[in-house]
Amino acid sequence: MRHRIAVVGGGPGGLTFARVLHRHGYPVAVLERDPAPDARPLGGTLDLHEGLGQFALDKAGLRAEFQALSRPEGQAMRILDTDGTVLRDWRPRPDDRANPEIDRGQLRDLLLGPLDVQWGRGVTQVVPGTRGGVLVQFADGREETFDLVVGADGAWSRVRPAVSPATPHYTGVTFVETSLDDVDTRHPDLARLIGDGSVGVYGVNRALVAQRNSGGHVKVYAQFRAPLDWHANLDLADVEAVRSNLLVLFDGWADPALDLVRHGSAFVHRPLYVLPVSHTWAHTSGVTLLGDAAHLMPPLGAGANLAMREGAELAESIATGSEDLDEVVRAFEEQMWERAGRWAAITTAGLERLVSPDPAEALALFDQVQPS
Repeated sequence: MRHRIAVVGGGPGGLTFARVLHRHGYPVAVLERDPAPDARPLGGTLDLHEGLGQFALDKAGLRAEFQALSRPEGQAMRILDTDGTVLRDWRPRPDDRANPEIDRGQLRDLLLGPLDVQWGRGVTQVVPGTRGGVLVQFADGREETFDLVVGADGAWSRVRPAVSPATPHYTGVTFVETSLDDVDTRHPDLARLIGDGSVGVYGVNRALVAQRNSGGHVKVYAQFRAPLDWHANLDLADVEAVRSNLLVLFDGWADPALDLVRHGSAFVHRPLYVLPVSHTWAHTSGVTLLGDAAHLMPPLGAGANLAMREGAELAESIATGSEDLDEVVRAFEEQMWERAGRWAAITTAGLERLVSPDPAEALALFDQVQPS
């Protein structure tokens, strides 16, 4: 029997879920609130881990295509002191494919492939336990029912309230994101500083991190501890006012680090929110969550990877496992909660060390995770 299944959210987790089901010839409705694939910027590059994101791409039959697009050289990492001294300079071996980078847009297009996504289908509420199944209500007033609704709709999930009262809380750390374009031509000194991968500069309760994407595009993240309303007297739409504020915040740092801010274009405010480390819920027939909707955690390389692995595992279980959909989902949730809980604890501790009163904590953390 083919169940009526919908996944809410067209990010890496939701698309992986749909793509693996599609590979098994299993229909699924992909409901995405964005009106089109290019409706908004997707953010920076992702490193896909061998046992997580790359595992999921294997299940989707996309490993070869991923290898053709990904950037193993993007695993390089350089760390500077605030005075510009190079403290660490890690470069991957030529055969190192443990965590190659890929732009989010490239990954999305790879996963989209033959999928028929329903764009502009904003979900407002999900109501389990109705006579026809799980009721999905849309922003345009329409309604549909499904046997299973998978919430892969991110931090502010509209599906989550159907199973859990939890809401994300502020970590005390804010990112302000900016970008550099054509970096090799327009800013060759910064291009050399950043190298093929990333550069990070860590000070007291703040950091500057720059990460190379494809096509000479660089994402820069100013990271700092501050109250949620730190910008109360600042117009975040005023590019020069934000730039000036950040330059004051990082006053005294070496010019190469400050140039990452001086040459940035628009600035995007990204306060970091998380769900409780061990977020679980009472199993609710017909509804489940994956990715940030289930276990929002600090952005330290785990979120998209976990979402993709979860999407692949749930899809495989539905397509090849028990006919009892409820049994499949229960087993998936137990497995997801255990793995996500471990990663949430790791990333929470990691954020504490990366944006820390003692910058040596950040260096020590990188020494633990980087190959010697």
